[in-house]
Amino acid sequence: MDAEILIPVATFIAIAGGFWAVSSMFTQKQSRASERLEDIRDPFARQKRDALQAQSGGAIGNMFDKAAPALSKALQPKSELEQSALKIRLANAGYTRPNATRNFLAIKFVGLMTGLVFGGGYGWLTSTPGSNSWMSLVIGGGLGFYLPELMLTLAKSSRQSKIFLQLPDALDLLVVCVEAGLGLDAGMRKVSDELVEGAPEVCGELATANMQLQMGKPRREVLHDLGVRTGVDDVRALAAILIQADKFGSSIAQALRIQSDTMRVKRRQMAEEKAQQTAVKMIFPLVLFIFPGIFVVLVGPAGIQLMENLK
Repeated sequence: MDAEILIPVATFIAIAGGFWAVSSMFTQKQSRASERLEDIRDPFARQKRDALQAQSGGAIGNMFDKAAPALSKALQPKSELEQSALKIRLANAGYTRPNATRNFLAIKFVGLMTGLVFGGGYGWLTSTPGSNSWMSLVIGGGLGFYLPELMLTLAKSSRQSKIFLQLPDALDLLVVCVEAGLGLDAGMRKVSDELVEGAPEVCGELATANMQLQMGKPRREVLHDLGVRTGVDDVRALAAILIQADKFGSSIAQALRIQSDTMRVKRRQMAEEKAQQTAVKMIFPLVLFIFPGIFVVLVGPAGIQLMENLK
């Protein structure tokens, strides 16, 4: 067999064998006898195992949960400030589970290793005398390492934009509920139940705030966490207004109405700004795609006649 065919086949077999060995190491299950002994010691052991398997998503999820602590250990933040900043970024993107930081760092490490493997393999297969084959290794590792960061940034931006657009409608319904005689907690619960299909991001945050209130957390801390968790400036301003109204005993309904009107005006101004930018943005497709066609249609026949007259 030719060496050009043998080397890629051997590389593929080696990589596949390594992945199979790692997966088989992390997916080993207990024997049936051990499971039955565990059931005798703990009557709820089976329910715990079933819940854990359903939560982890099967064998692959179970393998990842077992490997995540070891994989993320090398990328753990060195200080509490960096760890807190990472948690806030993940929360802004909608990942608020306790293991979100660990799983994200594990995904970055896996992406780094995968990028190094594919980049090194590509550089080794396409290397020639005098070429910088190590550059493909660096590029592959960099892409694998920073791709999760890019995806997190896009998810964060998309979620914050959705919350900004959904918040005025949620505030309008909250104002109606508060003016009808409901308290702020009951109004937030009503809004999270009614707008769950039209504004799922805002309703999810309000449901989380309601759960924290029911657990006995002070309202001031719940509202502050709501602003930090979303990362939207308008939600932070709303939280500050509600905290101030609760502290001084002023009307919460009036504060909500003012904030709702302010956000609605801001949203309308953003729409008008984008509408004014349309004329400028249309210049580039006009010049690149439409004007050349019009120029050919209008000037083409005259050019052809001119060339015939010159002959």
